[in-house]
Amino acid sequence: MTETGDSKQLLHLVFGGELTTLKEVKFRDLEKLDIVGIYPDYASALVAWKSKAQQTVDNAHMRYFIVHMHKLLDPENG
Repeated sequence: MTETGDSKQLLHLVFGGELTTLKEVKFRDLEKLDIVGIYPDYASALVAWKSKAQQTVDNAHMRYFIVHMHKLLDPENG
């Protein structure tokens, strides 16, 4: 585990899966969601997101997302 010192942790989750349609975010199979990881900042999460998105570029229904977990954990200050 890496310590971040005095800087504030801004956790981000990267995950994805295959959508049922291109018009809404509804996953085809929740058991097949790809949890890429949790990252300490947006820049790290963006690198992971880009990598996974580029690997699945041939499947139009496959989508990856970045969730700002720090906003969910502390909505008043996120």
